[in-house]
Amino acid sequence: MANDLNGQPAKFRPPKVERGSAPRRVGNGALPMTILNAMPSPIILVDGRRRVVYVNPEAEELFDGAGGLDLSLTIRHPAVLSAVDLALAGKAPGSVEIALPTRVSRNFTLDVVPTDPPADDSGPGEYWALIVLHDVTRSRRAEQARADFVANVSHELRSPLAALIGFIETINGPARNDPEARSRFLNIMQREADRMSRLINDLLSLSKVEINEHILPTKRVEINTVVRQVVELLTVKARDRNMNLTLRMDDLNAMVQGDPDELNQVFQNLVDNAIKYGREGTDISIAIERIDRVPDTNRFGVAISIEDRGDGIPSEQLPRLTERFYRVDKARSRDMGGTGLGLAIVKHIVNRHRGKLSIRSREKTGSTFTVILPVVAP
Repeated sequence: MANDLNGQPAKFRPPKVERGSAPRRVGNGALPMTILNAMPSPIILVDGRRRVVYVNPEAEELFDGAGGLDLSLTIRHPAVLSAVDLALAGKAPGSVEIALPTRVSRNFTLDVVPTDPPADDSGPGEYWALIVLHDVTRSRRAEQARADFVANVSHELRSPLAALIGFIETINGPARNDPEARSRFLNIMQREADRMSRLINDLLSLSKVEINEHILPTKRVEINTVVRQVVELLTVKARDRNMNLTLRMDDLNAMVQGDPDELNQVFQNLVDNAIKYGREGTDISIAIERIDRVPDTNRFGVAISIEDRGDGIPSEQLPRLTERFYRVDKARSRDMGGTGLGLAIVKHIVNRHRGKLSIRSREKTGSTFTVILPVVAP
């Protein structure tokens, strides 16, 4: 059985047209319902009144509860409705591209074609309309990711490249015979080169996540295990700052549908930030708790919270924290090796897993970053 966008069983069944009986023909060729059910693309059939009389399983995932309703209540897009009206008049309107405001926005091209109604149909009009949706989200995101990558790289690499060029010219010129200056400049050049490498790696990681953000991962992941591995990995780094990582978990292990590497990246980033920006000698609290409902859904979930005791973040800056290259303290972030992309990557990975990221902070007290994910049956 197909699921809706929240992972629940889809409720819609064709209210009038039984699967396997109609539509009998699309154009001049026979097209039984079993073929439409097996199509990998979402398909919608509307009658002469522009009422939705059939959706295949793929379309059920997008438009739960569309059956029997006017198409305008399902797809509120003037170009689509105009194309359907043309098809109902027996014309071939061609393709339309739209963006659907689902949990993660998706782009589709729609092919609309007129089709003969079933023989027993007594409704108005000589034609019904068949709508086939083709998901082009990945290609559109790839195009945008390439454009963003070029723009970001050209902007963010300008300063370190200028510094490297300047130091190289100095070493080849005035500092040629000054070993002390040459050693100092080479150390600075190494840091700048390392920063450029981190920046490019983070940009590539962000681009990859953005391109696949609309695709829900398929693996089952035990979230307690992922978080425990992150804590073990970063315990030594925390001890270097006289900090303790305390982990509190529910007795039952929560299973989520996700990508283990991406989830590991999320919690590594958040715990590492807590170590960097928490006050030396303080504790970092990590808690995993079951919750009754993931926001905006009817699904059970799990909340993973990382709380530090640092300087906190001004409230007016909280909404911008997940923007790419946004830094609360630019100088401090760069000194610590930050690229300004970590929380942007976290946000997009959490979105891909149909979860929520919330941030609470009080100045001079600390911050709490909470990731909420829907759980699945073990």
